[in-house]
Amino acid sequence: MSAEAATADADASWKPQYNPWLIAIAVTLAAFMEVLDTTIVNVALPHIAGSLSSSSDEATWALTSYLVANGIVLTISGWLGDLLGRKRYFVICIAMFTVCSFLCGTASSLTQLIIYRLAQGFFGGGLQPNQQSIILDTFPPAKRSAAFGVAAIATVVAPVLGPTLGGYITDQANWRWIFFLNIPVGIIAVFLVSMLVEDPPWEKNKRRRGIDYIGLSLITLGLGALQIMMDRGEDEAWFESNFICLMALLAFLGILGAIGWLLIARKPIVNPIVFTDRNFTAGCIMIGATGAILYASAVVIPQFAQQTLNYTATWAGLVLSPGGIAVIVLIPLVGRLMTVLQTRYVIALGFLIMGCALVFSSGLAPNIDFGTLVMMRTFQTAALAFLFVPISTVAYLTLPRELNGDGAALFAMFRNVFGSIGISLSTAEIIQRSQVHQTYLSQWASPFHQPYQALIATYEQTLRAMGRAGAAVHDVAVGQVYQAYRLQATVLAYSDVFYYCAIVAFFMVPFCFLLSAKTGGGRPPGAH
Repeated sequence: MSAEAATADADASWKPQYNPWLIAIAVTLAAFMEVLDTTIVNVALPHIAGSLSSSSDEATWALTSYLVANGIVLTISGWLGDLLGRKRYFVICIAMFTVCSFLCGTASSLTQLIIYRLAQGFFGGGLQPNQQSIILDTFPPAKRSAAFGVAAIATVVAPVLGPTLGGYITDQANWRWIFFLNIPVGIIAVFLVSMLVEDPPWEKNKRRRGIDYIGLSLITLGLGALQIMMDRGEDEAWFESNFICLMALLAFLGILGAIGWLLIARKPIVNPIVFTDRNFTAGCIMIGATGAILYASAVVIPQFAQQTLNYTATWAGLVLSPGGIAVIVLIPLVGRLMTVLQTRYVIALGFLIMGCALVFSSGLAPNIDFGTLVMMRTFQTAALAFLFVPISTVAYLTLPRELNGDGAALFAMFRNVFGSIGISLSTAEIIQRSQVHQTYLSQWASPFHQPYQALIATYEQTLRAMGRAGAAVHDVAVGQVYQAYRLQATVLAYSDVFYYCAIVAFFMVPFCFLLSAKTGGGRPPGAH
């Protein structure tokens, strides 16, 4: 008993040797590098395909392979941290992620790039969960919300800056530099983490778990198949493809089998007891919804700008950038708000603002200007400041300290997996809704509809005034009207996607009140 009491006293009195804020910045630098890499590659895929003599469809496997490995490791990173020691595992992940980035930049074939990206995703998967668990152990509960404000820079700002930076690099230099960019950042991160971070006593004394081969296999199968299905579904025509049907079946069996096994295993690879904490479970669901909206909108807006408005990759990325600045400015203000208002009310306000911003964003038009697009995206991103930090804070509020590792792994997994689902569903819905709107609008494109005939006549008159030959004028006019008609259908499809995202955001508002009432507000703990 005396030994246990001494251990408990040592745990309670432990404080990090170095300034906690330096530690937070060091671990966030590593996570920022990894999150940035998930989105920065998207805009470079056409350049990669051309450089490596492959099709655009084949080049997307460079993205798919990363997401598959990343999604699997996110879930089991708590177990890997226990197995190797958290700090050692974190440093290994940063170092190998940097090495793999260099290898990706030197790839001479698509096969090499896919293999290197698979390895990069494997080591990158351990960065986000370990960042969060280190912050949880470094800061007392009273200061965690401010610390998660620093972590939000990696999780929220990196996906916003990724397309901008990737577009600029590929337009001005070469796609290989999006990987070489990680090398100096990774070296600095390894040095800082090695010097500043230390494992607390309860991490050092934690009993190591054995290897749960069944749990590991089922999680690998389920999440790997799910990521492949989500990323390749649109290219393979979804469930019209036997390959996607097989992936869906394997994902269902793997995830269902993993849940069943983890509930009965004596030493599970991921401890499911974390979901008995109401705040953590609700936090995972809410961060999943936030991740889906964040990643979907981060893909949809540049896609709309490039494919519909013919923006360059750089200008499409610049649409997103002011939103990142808005988040950085608002996060400290939200931290202050959480000291005077219950956290669940702050989260509800965030989802309400997000829903209103998405409704506003649904007012797209074919002639929309750059400033309006920036305003739409900035309003969306501003709402994220009211969501990420409060949700992260409340999710771990009542979670036992010894479960922080598994909790951080599952929390990051929910965000990333639902982010992938959000991207896949939004891109699929754009195509599907475009077809629906084309079908609806086609009833008005008839010789018996007077406004249609008047529009054709206007185009013909303009073409004749430009000196076009009389015989071809009608056909050219019909072709231009058809292009305008397709453009209208596409714009309406993008508007529908924003409406659906708004519905998800509004649906989450009442869900916030499932959180414990004792989630912040009033004076911060320890204040007098």
